[in-house]
Amino acid sequence: MAQPIMVACDLHDKSMLLKIAQGSDKPVKRSVLNTRTARTQLIADLQAMSQAKDGAPIVFAYEASGLGFGLYDELTEAGIQCFVLAPTRIVRSPQQARQKTDEKDADQILELLRGHLLAGNRLPTVWIPDPQTRDDREIVRARLDAVDKASSLKTQIKCLLKRTHVPRPEGLGQGWTRLFYAWLRGICSDPARGIGLRSALESLLRQLEFMETEIERLDGAIALLAESARYAPVVAEVAKLPGVGLLTAMVFLTEMGDLRRFDNRRQLAAFIGLAPCAFESGNSHDRKGHITRQGPSRVRRVLCQAVWPRLRYDGPEKEAYERIVTKNPKKKKIAVVAGMRRLAVRMWHKGKAAQEELKRTAAPPGPAE
Repeated sequence: MAQPIMVACDLHDKSMLLKIAQGSDKPVKRSVLNTRTARTQLIADLQAMSQAKDGAPIVFAYEASGLGFGLYDELTEAGIQCFVLAPTRIVRSPQQARQKTDEKDADQILELLRGHLLAGNRLPTVWIPDPQTRDDREIVRARLDAVDKASSLKTQIKCLLKRTHVPRPEGLGQGWTRLFYAWLRGICSDPARGIGLRSALESLLRQLEFMETEIERLDGAIALLAESARYAPVVAEVAKLPGVGLLTAMVFLTEMGDLRRFDNRRQLAAFIGLAPCAFESGNSHDRKGHITRQGPSRVRRVLCQAVWPRLRYDGPEKEAYERIVTKNPKKKKIAVVAGMRRLAVRMWHKGKAAQEELKRTAAPPGPAE
């Protein structure tokens, strides 16, 4: 069988730099526009090259980026094997980081691809979610982003009040209550205040009101998504855990995708970045550091938020937290991270079982005997 044709791509918004080689041959450099027409022509050229080389298989690789998985979909549909690599898992020396060019990036991807195909080395690939999961993620991510924007606006309002020396009345408390909003609107209509303060505060309040309305709309969209046949039985099982609400369940399920791809809890913890770093050298063994914080940060965010109500309503969880805090009172974060990991494992067990049951019931019946 002919050796594979390897294509390493440094992908950008408007262009692609390719290094194409077969086996250990010297690579050929090629630049292509990142347009649908140019990509279609590139696929046709690669297929023609394969036919000219006795049907050699084509293997394509590029780094994951904000451009999504459109190129992966087009190549896979054309019958070309494609790998999407995780940039954070590609080892680069300090010199490579200082002298980073598109051509050098493509060369490194090609060497990784060669090592995988010719020597069996492991590729630092990412998991590719199906198109439906990618689309579902957009709703949940938009909701989290809207909350971040609303929080930023609240911070801007607080800073504006501090700069203009407008103290908050003691009777209003510290929350963003209706009375507090009414007090802020009263400042906007107070002629004794400066016009700059009134105009800026009124603008920020309009933006905040808009974002809060958007959050309500997105909550409704997420609720409808959670009621779909794709998620309803899985969400119902995961939400049985104390502290896990609809948003936490949907963030976990959309970001993690198919939970059946994890064989054990260690793989799960490593994927979401809740596994500790390990440092070993010489006679020093099993030295653990901070968690890696790799993988989807949105999952870690909602897990952290869900841990606190669990400490109030889940007796065994509270006991586990206090046991860790008693050993080291100055590092309560360790106990929180441990609770996040336990919650993630429990959500994985329940979600995986529900997904397997959903898959089983959705499968067509076998032939009658």
